Amino acid sequence: MTAPSAQPKYMTLGEGGLAAAMIALAFVSVVIAAKAYTQAYAFHAYLFAAAGTTAAFAIFNRYFERDPVFLPLEIDGKPNYNMGPVKFATIAAVFWGIAGMAAGLWIALELAYPVLNFDLSFLSFGRLRPLHTSAVIFAFGGNVLIATSFYVVQRTSRARLAGDLAPWFVVLGYNFFIVIAGTGYLLGITQSKEYAEPEWYADLWLTIVWVVYLLVFLITIIKRKEPHIFVANWFYLAFIITIAVLHLGNNPALPVSFVGSKSYIAWGGVQDAMFQWWYGHNAVGFFLTAGFLAIMYYFIPKRCERPIYSYRLSIIHFWSLIFLYIWAGPHHLHYTALPDWAQTLGMTFSVMLWMPSWGGMINGLMTLSGAWDKLRTDPVLRMLVVSVAFYGMSTFEGPMMSVKVVNSLSHYTDWTIGHVHSGALGWVGFVSFGALYCLVPWLWNRKSLYSLKLVNWHFWTATLGIVLYISAMWVSGILQGLMWRSYTSLGFLEYSFIETVEAMHPFYVIRAAGGALFLIGSLIMAYNLWMTVRAGEVEAQAPVALQPAE
Repeated sequence: MTAPSAQPKYMTLGEGGLAAAMIALAFVSVVIAAKAYTQAYAFHAYLFAAAGTTAAFAIFNRYFERDPVFLPLEIDGKPNYNMGPVKFATIAAVFWGIAGMAAGLWIALELAYPVLNFDLSFLSFGRLRPLHTSAVIFAFGGNVLIATSFYVVQRTSRARLAGDLAPWFVVLGYNFFIVIAGTGYLLGITQSKEYAEPEWYADLWLTIVWVVYLLVFLITIIKRKEPHIFVANWFYLAFIITIAVLHLGNNPALPVSFVGSKSYIAWGGVQDAMFQWWYGHNAVGFFLTAGFLAIMYYFIPKRCERPIYSYRLSIIHFWSLIFLYIWAGPHHLHYTALPDWAQTLGMTFSVMLWMPSWGGMINGLMTLSGAWDKLRTDPVLRMLVVSVAFYGMSTFEGPMMSVKVVNSLSHYTDWTIGHVHSGALGWVGFVSFGALYCLVPWLWNRKSLYSLKLVNWHFWTATLGIVLYISAMWVSGILQGLMWRSYTSLGFLEYSFIETVEAMHPFYVIRAAGGALFLIGSLIMAYNLWMTVRAGEVEAQAPVALQPAE
């Protein structure tokens, strides 16, 4: 009796198409590298060639090793979730977070001690500063958003991520964009637009990756088994769609040559400024706010084991935030060539934005109703809740600073830096850390974190760092503003600019100390998460005893 023949195996359209596209990318990149005008651009072309070759090899290797039948969407009636890309993005987030914070600490030290640039171009403040902002916002924050969005949309939809290779293309393609952007900054390749520094070819690659991200997320929702779309998915979807629109609106550029990195933006003058800060502020509004609010709406109820305080309020919060935030950008351009009506429009919508922002904060905090005692024993939940408090503080301070009379003192000063970092470190940083502390045990099937005591150390070290950082910047910023507008009885400026710079030195030292503490906290987290994956829960972790109230 002959054995039955093995089931034939075919390469899918997705596998074949993506492999062909990667081979074509590698070929074109080698040709461009050979004809490139600059060594820096040739280096990026070779990176694209290496990435395309590696991707094509990985696709073929996967094809030869996989079974003829694909993994089922369900096993025994339960969704067969795809957590591989989520794990990768989680690890990448921790790595990029530490790298970006280290770059931030270095440039903070450079401001206090300029000799630390060692007269090297790639260590100059002008090149390291965008490296820091892109690494912490787009590399760290972006990977946290991709990881949590892919996790949350599967769990709340009870459906496997759409696509076979597409989710992997998103996480790997996005991180390749980060590599191209970051090395570009160090090599001096930039289009000099705040939060949008990468040149035309990096922007084009990111556009492709982002469209695939949108399709994977949207199709997963469409094929959901749950009739209801959970509110976190609304925030994720708004973040993905709006960032796509902002990216396309702010970055239309005409390359001087396809074998050169230089390009010219379509917009010019005040129109370019208007587009840039429509993009720049909403990169904050939809990348650093809407996306991370989605994390808040899933992870806080999950961690404290309580339902969202008011689901109706969450819907009101969503629609009011989405409508108001998009118009707030002009408040970055007070007292410039922008028409006064546009400045006033930005200020008005910024002040209105305070109300839905605090509605979301109240919703997040009140979710703990009946579970406030958990804050004593669960430092992860404490970190998530404190992040919401920082969100409330930042969304009060921002509208206040957008008012013209306040902005006349605060603009171009370190007060703005303090405001940005109260939101970035306190809100985005803490809610990201809380999400990572939740995700790692879930993804690697661990009962608990390796050590809650280390989470506690992380929380207090990072909190002290934030307090030092933002307090120093608030004081130095107000001092700067007052010194710049101080006049003598004869009508001359009372202080030269170099005197105002000299007055900032002690505050810059304090800021660097605060940043160092925040970085130390992140290193503690990385060790804790590594040990969680490697060893699981620590054997003898004594529970924290509750103390009677006095």
